[in-house]
Amino acid sequence: MAKIVECIPNFSEGRVPERVEELAVVAKSVPGVSLLDYSSDASHNRSVFTLIGDPVGIAEVAFQLCKKASEIIDMTKHSGEHPRMGATDVIPFVPIRDVSIDECIDISEQVARRLWLEVGIPSFLYEYSASSPDRRNLAEVRKGEFEGMPEKLLQDNWEPDFGMREIHPTAGITAIGARPPLIAYNVNLDTSNLDIAKIIARKIRGSSGGFQACKAIGIKLEDRNVAQVSMNLVNTEITPIYEVFDAIKHEAKCYGVDILGSELIGLASAKSLIDCAEHYLQIENFDYKRQVLENHLF
Repeated sequence: MAKIVECIPNFSEGRVPERVEELAVVAKSVPGVSLLDYSSDASHNRSVFTLIGDPVGIAEVAFQLCKKASEIIDMTKHSGEHPRMGATDVIPFVPIRDVSIDECIDISEQVARRLWLEVGIPSFLYEYSASSPDRRNLAEVRKGEFEGMPEKLLQDNWEPDFGMREIHPTAGITAIGARPPLIAYNVNLDTSNLDIAKIIARKIRGSSGGFQACKAIGIKLEDRNVAQVSMNLVNTEITPIYEVFDAIKHEAKCYGVDILGSELIGLASAKSLIDCAEHYLQIENFDYKRQVLENHLF
C-alpha cells in the first residue's frame, strides 16, 4: 500500500477570498497530493487547508504553499482573533498510512531547511520535531506573535531551528513539525462577554488541570459579536468531543449563558463523530466496526 501523509497548513488570511483561492490553486498543482478541504474564518483571519499525499509530494506542496503565502500575505498589515506569527503560521505533518512519525519528522526538517535556504523564512520545529522540550508546545513557540517575535528571537533559548535570529519582514516565522492527528473544534457562546469564554477555556484545558488532551483559548468573534471557546483536541480517545462540549455547556450555564453552536475546522475521523452519536443516543452494546454500514462497503 502507498504511504500517506496528511498536512494541515494554517495561513494568516481569511478575509480576502482571492488570496485563499490562489493558495488552493497551488495546493492542487502538485502530483501525488490531494486537497481534501479548505476553509476560512474572517474573525480569526485564518485559513486551514487539509491535504494528503505521498511523502515526496506532501513535502513539495508544503514548501510551494508557504512560498506562495509569503508572496501574497503581508503580516505587517494582518490582524485577527487567532494567535499567529507568520504568513504560513504552522505546518503539521501527520502519519496516516504506512508512515512513521520519524518519517514525518524528516519531512518537517526538509521543508524547514528549504524554506530558509530558498525563501528566507526562518522556522521553529515543534511537537515531535522539537529540538528541545520547551519547543514542543505550539502555544509556547508562538507566544509573542508576529509583533513580539523579533525581540523573542534574540533571547538565548529562542534561536530559530532554521534561519537567523530575525523574522522575514513580511512573512514572519513558521512553526513546522510532526504530530499525531488532532481535531480543531470551537464552541460559540450566546454572549459577547469574552471573559466568560476565557474562564471556561482555562477550566477545560489540560495545562490548567482540565481535560488531558484539550488545548483551549477564549476569543471574540467580532463580526458576530460572539465569544468562542476555540480548541485543539489532540487525542479524542483520551478526551472525546462530547465530554468537552458537555463541560462547556455546564460551565456556561453557571453564567446564565447558552450554547449557540459548535464548529469543526477541517476534517475529523468518523470514529470521533460516531462516538458522539453513541454517547448522546445512549446506544447499548454498540459496535462501531460491525454496525456502521460504510465499514462494510470500503
